[in-house]
Amino acid sequence: MKLKPYRIGYRTMKTALGAAIAIYLAQLIGLEYYVSAGILTILCIQPTKKKSVRAAFSRFVASMIAIAFAFVFFELGTYSPAMLGLMIILFIPVLVSLGFSDGFVSSAVILLHLYDAKNLTAALFLNEVMLMMIGFGTALLVNMYMPSIENKLASYREEIERLYSSMFKEITIYLRQGESDWSGKELVEAEKLLDKAKALAYQDVENHLLRHENKYYHYFDMREQQLQIIERILPKITALPVIVGQTQLVADFLEDLSEHVHSGNTAHHYIDKLERVKANFAAMPLPDTHEKFLAMADLNAIIQEMETYLEIKQTYKGFHNKKGLKAMPV
Repeated sequence: MKLKPYRIGYRTMKTALGAAIAIYLAQLIGLEYYVSAGILTILCIQPTKKKSVRAAFSRFVASMIAIAFAFVFFELGTYSPAMLGLMIILFIPVLVSLGFSDGFVSSAVILLHLYDAKNLTAALFLNEVMLMMIGFGTALLVNMYMPSIENKLASYREEIERLYSSMFKEITIYLRQGESDWSGKELVEAEKLLDKAKALAYQDVENHLLRHENKYYHYFDMREQQLQIIERILPKITALPVIVGQTQLVADFLEDLSEHVHSGNTAHHYIDKLERVKANFAAMPLPDTHEKFLAMADLNAIIQEMETYLEIKQTYKGFHNKKGLKAMPV
């Protein structure tokens, strides 16, 4: 049997380190059930900083509610397995209704400590609070380090721009020759890459406690809207009944666009160019056959779609280059 390759990641390392530190600290100050500090730490190590903060808060609140339940059911009732089971039956719905259901496991750890002690004293209460502070606090501390994903996001951005450039070049070839052997694979690749890129960009947002947005996420979202336009114009292009004079105007524009899908050109520049294309389009002779009329109608629809394509880009704030100037890829 061949074993799957496995690589120890940052989260695994942080979980191991955090559990060891939490147990050491709890044991150092002489807490009862000190090993549970490691368990609480493990439960709070999350993929992102914001998720760790939310997890720690949820687990702390759930554990405090558990202590209140223990006082009512154990101290005012009895310390018995039946009472423990009844309490859990009532405790879980309360956590769910309050939105702290993900804190049940950590709160169950605290509950079992109280059940085992058979006496909820002030000293035991303080012991459990200290366990939570050490366990959750250690998890938050070790999870503050997150490796940078800036380079990965930048590579996604460059690859998406390359795919868009390639698609426009293929469209240009079809407009000029009336045929093409393009498989459309770049379209599929772009869709998949945008999904991955947006997910990674969202993860970057979650790793900054005071940041609620990400420049790359907005960028990939903008590119996704543009991709929908490319998908809409492709059927119109492949359905052109004949090649007319106006086809060359659109082909020239798209060829120019394909060579400048990067961070050095403004959308406004190409909107101006598109206006000149529209003016030249209107100045050309009217169609003398039904097929030419249909072709011109489709080409006009393509021009309108490309105008929307550029307007979407124009509303995007853009990146800042090293000199602090906004870079606006088309």
